[in-house]
Amino acid sequence: MQDHVAEEFKKLVETVAKLRSPEGCPWDRKQTHDSLKRYAIEETYEVVEAVDSGDEGRLKDELGDLLLQVLLHAQIASESGRFDIADVCRSIREKLHRRHPHVFSDTQVSGVEDVLVNWEKIKRCEPGYEDRESVLDGVPASLPALMRAAVMSRKAARTGFDWPDIHAIFGKLREEIGELEAAVDSNDPVHIKSEIGDLLFTVVNIARWADIDPEEALRDMLKRFAYRFGRIEERARETGRDIREMTIQEMDEVWDEAK
Repeated sequence: MQDHVAEEFKKLVETVAKLRSPEGCPWDRKQTHDSLKRYAIEETYEVVEAVDSGDEGRLKDELGDLLLQVLLHAQIASESGRFDIADVCRSIREKLHRRHPHVFSDTQVSGVEDVLVNWEKIKRCEPGYEDRESVLDGVPASLPALMRAAVMSRKAARTGFDWPDIHAIFGKLREEIGELEAAVDSNDPVHIKSEIGDLLFTVVNIARWADIDPEEALRDMLKRFAYRFGRIEERARETGRDIREMTIQEMDEVWDEAK
């Protein structure tokens, strides 16, 4: 099994190198680390969609597309002698060993929380982390805002900066709703924007306490919304009307039926 994996990986690395060679593909030869950034993001989201679909064949294909991005970056770096895919593999393998002393050494842990605490301690001792003064340093600014909020919330909570329980956050939620209403009444766009941000971050913290991924929760909700709204559009077509000709009462009735 291991020989089979090694052989297939070797063939794939050679294929990517061929694509980047003078005899290869003009598009692949043209790519740089910067030009490939958007594709790494797109392929990552396509992997997520494949997981959500439950289609293992689709997941296999999308994982391959994502792996291609890794190999392209490594091949580009190897062409200037900076690093290659072997260096990438070695780096992540060493990091996994280093950050899992409870698996590869004799460190004892009592559960997941201990693992996460140790992980953060080990990270702060690694090269490249010397200049990080805050536990929030290193959270990528390029993450979607909701995902970034969830990461920052978790990191802050591990320092003890947290509510005593989930019910206390509901008090904060009610407070933020009141402040948003006041901001809307003031008709101050800057104030409204600020209060909407506070409200959203409070909801993110409720999700964390409930052990729910807010990004996933919102994606699921958007699927439900698209389905129910689609039923409204379908009803409009069935009655020979444009959806804009339906009353809000008719729309609500179809919405409730779809639920």
